[in-house]
Amino acid sequence: MCQRPLYRAYAHVTDTIIAEIEAGTPPWRKPWTGSASGIALPTRHNGEEYRGINILMLWVMAAKHGYVSSRWMTYKQAQELGGQVRKGETSSTVVKYGTFTRENELGVEEEVPYARAYRVFNADQIEGLPEDCYIRPEAPRDLGTAEDPELEAFFGRIGAEILTSDDPRAYYSPAKDHIHMPPIATFHDAAGYYGTLAHEVIHWTGSEKRLERIKKFANREAYAFEELVAEIGACFLGAQIGVAPEFDQSAAYVEGWLKALKEDKRAIFRAASEAQKAADFVLHAAGQSKEVAA
Repeated sequence: MCQRPLYRAYAHVTDTIIAEIEAGTPPWRKPWTGSASGIALPTRHNGEEYRGINILMLWVMAAKHGYVSSRWMTYKQAQELGGQVRKGETSSTVVKYGTFTRENELGVEEEVPYARAYRVFNADQIEGLPEDCYIRPEAPRDLGTAEDPELEAFFGRIGAEILTSDDPRAYYSPAKDHIHMPPIATFHDAAGYYGTLAHEVIHWTGSEKRLERIKKFANREAYAFEELVAEIGACFLGAQIGVAPEFDQSAAYVEGWLKALKEDKRAIFRAASEAQKAADFVLHAAGQSKEVAA
């Protein structure tokens, strides 16, 4: 029996991400661990940012092939901009997904999901594009070891209660709805502190008062999924505010992610979608939200 296009699209993306995790570097960690240049969210031919699962897929391909530009486009879009894809270049897969309305057998309108894969090329594979397509992302600034006024102001605007004590643990408490952070001086550098804070802030968005993602950690699978959302969300947020996230190296988390992804080809789509919503929520709360394409 042939697989449906929707399932094939989910399966292709999920299998790609599983392979990256099993190789030792989850795709959301790729740009932070393998790049000497700055980190940027991938953008379309017109400069609009990709979102959700497509960010992960394009970060994978950029790291694999050494692409520096953050601009991606179809063959036709490249031609419309005056460019030409170099002979022999290989395209990368992104997914357009959403819903359409149709009548079911009872005559009732229903929303039907779809996912359609299409092919894009990085600007580094294309000759003759406008100069702004080849701009190299700026390297993240050195935050030193002390508090950063700009980042303090950013996290201060989002409305989260952030407590500090000598307790060495960094965590979000759903029961008390606050974030606890150790003193910044206990971290190797300020980047480590703010990267950890970004992770906990993503957890904070899951409260019933906000995005209603965390009702309770009913089981290990739910906890592993929430950690996956927090890791990816911290990367999406970090790319926007110039902060490298701190990664949990626990084998138990990785095991949990692999189990979830292998059992459900849609799980990584849900995780990336929830991570995107969380990052958007934080940016909006801080007054830095952007108009984005659907």
